[in-house]
Amino acid sequence: MTQTAPRTPPLREIPYMGVIHVVAEAMKRGFVNGHPEWCNLGQGQPEVGELAGAPPRPARIDLAPGDHAYGPVNGIDALREGVAEHYNRLYRRGAASRYTAANVAIAAGGRLMLSRVFAALGTGRVGYQTPDYTAYEDLFDYHAARVTPVHLVTHAADGFVLDPGALEAAAHAHGLSAFLFSNPCNPTGQAVEGPALERAVEVARTTGMALLLDEFYSHFVYEPGGEPAAEPISAARYVQDVDEDPVLLVDGLTKSFRYPGWRLGWAVGPRAWIDTLGRAASAIDGGPSVPIQRAALAVLEPARADQETRALRAAFAVKRDLMHARLVGMGIRPARPSRATFYCWASLEGLSPGLRDADAFFEKALDRKVMTVPGRFFDVNPGRSRRGPSPLARWMRFSFGPPIDNVRLGLDRLEALVREEGAR
Repeated sequence: MTQTAPRTPPLREIPYMGVIHVVAEAMKRGFVNGHPEWCNLGQGQPEVGELAGAPPRPARIDLAPGDHAYGPVNGIDALREGVAEHYNRLYRRGAASRYTAANVAIAAGGRLMLSRVFAALGTGRVGYQTPDYTAYEDLFDYHAARVTPVHLVTHAADGFVLDPGALEAAAHAHGLSAFLFSNPCNPTGQAVEGPALERAVEVARTTGMALLLDEFYSHFVYEPGGEPAAEPISAARYVQDVDEDPVLLVDGLTKSFRYPGWRLGWAVGPRAWIDTLGRAASAIDGGPSVPIQRAALAVLEPARADQETRALRAAFAVKRDLMHARLVGMGIRPARPSRATFYCWASLEGLSPGLRDADAFFEKALDRKVMTVPGRFFDVNPGRSRRGPSPLARWMRFSFGPPIDNVRLGLDRLEALVREEGAR
């Protein structure tokens, strides 16, 4: 009888991304979305219901006959123009160079847009920072044949904020073709802003390095004292020529407009780049949903958009203050108070020994029906090239995305956990 060699499985092992891993582990203990007994302080989405001061949530989406057909791969012209005007109105008042529909690409969500961006990158060195958004690691790995990752570490002493001087040094030392980072940053809750962000754009302009900015938390911004900031953050404010400066901005409705389920994102940048992203989209995804794009036009109507984003900053500033004060009271210490996003990035070093490791903390919190995200997931490490334990193993991301009563209940449970473990 002929012996045949065992067949290699057709699919490789793929681990869950950080937050999805958290959800998967919670589901083993009975979690489902909306379960009233669970507190999801790990969630990466904002609360999506009615919010004080915000416009009413849409209850329906009407379909036109043409909506049943394929739409343009880079999005319908009306929404592309609407996004361009959104940026011009917020960030480019009085600027000679302004965005147009040709400077905008639409996709079914931010991760898909970032996938298009990486698919379009040529061969070269692309920088990234740690800690940063967990999905970046796989983006690098999927395109390892063309894209060489270059690591730039940020430090707790600096609040884990990217230093534009270090960015410029890395651009020259490594000949970077691009640099990718989230700003405001997931998970740290910090932002490169003002003169520092202007300098980062200048570095891109003078070196030719593409600045790839994930700005999904652009409207979740707070003053140093915790008050809601008056306006959002975007590198669009510092672009001189929208078609020449090598700056690509990725954002969407997911976070700042509280519509994660709509899966609608965009990229704003030089028109030649946008054309290339459309070509990538023709092979990767074929273009976004037309009905959702038409619905998005109403969301971006100026008065409605401003009402929504002002209301979310006011509501989330209160939750930010609550979470920061409660965590500090437990001995869980943020590197700096959150200036943006809806996350607190904090060290467990001051807790009792059984809770200092983020994975141990995560498991014990799950036992109390509270979800958090261990810091190691944000230690972006393409190809697992850096060996040994993660330097972020005692850091944790806490989300104040849920409604405030749920946030408060989760903090009550964590406080009880810390107190009881400390008494052992």
